[in-house]
Amino acid sequence: MRARSPLMLALLVAGLVVGVQALLVPLFAAPAANLAPRDLPVVVAGPPPAVDDLVGRLDALRPGGFAVTTRPDAAAADRALRDREAYAALVVGPDGPVLHTAPAAGPTVAALLTEAVGGLAGGRPVPVVEVVPADPDDPRGTGLAAGFLPLTLTSLVAGAALALLVAGRVARLVGLLGYAALAGAGGVLVLHGWLGVLDGGLLAEAGAMGLFALAASATVAGLAALLGRAGIGLGALLVFLVGNPLSAVTAAPELLPQPWGAVGQWLPAGAGGTLIRSAAFFDGAGAGHALATLAGYAVIGVGLTLLGRRAPADAARTLPAPTPGRTAKPATTLG
Repeated sequence: MRARSPLMLALLVAGLVVGVQALLVPLFAAPAANLAPRDLPVVVAGPPPAVDDLVGRLDALRPGGFAVTTRPDAAAADRALRDREAYAALVVGPDGPVLHTAPAAGPTVAALLTEAVGGLAGGRPVPVVEVVPADPDDPRGTGLAAGFLPLTLTSLVAGAALALLVAGRVARLVGLLGYAALAGAGGVLVLHGWLGVLDGGLLAEAGAMGLFALAASATVAGLAALLGRAGIGLGALLVFLVGNPLSAVTAAPELLPQPWGAVGQWLPAGAGGTLIRSAAFFDGAGAGHALATLAGYAVIGVGLTLLGRRAPADAARTLPAPTPGRTAKPATTLG
C-alpha cells in the first residue's frame, strides 16, 4: 500500500483540527454569551396583596425568566435560600421590596437579579441583603470556578493514565480510589486552607471533591476498559469537552440556554460543581441530585473497570511470545 504524501497528511490534520475548533468554540462561548434567567427559582414574601402585585410585575419584567414561589415572611424566604430552593427572594416590607440573595450559590446570579429587579421600587434602588454570602476571599466566585477546572482536567488525565499504563483491573481500581482520596485532600488543602475560597467543613468539602474526582476518572477508565482507546475519547467528551461548558460552575444551570443547563447537571462536571458549593456554603442542602449523579458515574465507571475487557496496555503486555527457534520478522516502517 502506497504511503500517503506527508503534505496531504499535514493538510488533513490541519483541516480536522480546524473542524474540531469550529465545534468547540461555540460550545464553550455560547453558554457564557447567552446568560439570562430561564425559570430561575425565586421567592416573593410578604402580605398577600403586595405579593400578588410583585409576582405580576416580575412576570411582566421578564416573561418566563422566573419560577416564582411565595412565602409568608422574610424568615421563611431566607430558609428557602439556605436550603437551595431558590437563588433570591423579594421580601415586601413597609418601605417596598428588599432583595435577599445567596451569592454563594452563584455570584453571577445575584448580580443579574440585582440588576433585573432594579426597577421594581418606583425608580429607587432595591436594597440588597446577602443571606448566604460567598467567601470574603472570593466574593465573585471566580477562585472556586478557576480551581474547579484543574480538578476536572487532572481527573480526566488520571483515568486515561490508569487505563493505558496500569495492567491489572484491581490495580487500576486501587489507583482510582487512591487518586480520589488524594484529590479530595489536596483540593481542600489548596482551595480552603491556602486560597480560602471555600467556607465549609473540611471533611464535607474533601468528600465532595473526592467523589467528583472518582466519578470523572472512573468514567474515563471504565469507558477505556469497555471500548479501548476510543473510550478515552468518549470519556474526555463527557467529562470535559461537553461537561465543562455546560457545568454552570461560574453561573447557574437556570442561566444557560435550555435544555443545556439541565443536561449539564447530569454530567460529572455540573454535578461536581453543585455538590462542592452545597458542601462548602449550604451544609449539604440541595445536594441530593448531584450526589446521586456522581455516585452513579463512580459505580458504573468502577464496574466497567473491573468487568470490561483489558485496557490497551494489557493487550500490549500479553502478546504471544515468539516461537522458540524462529526469528521474529522485523517490522517494516514507511519512511
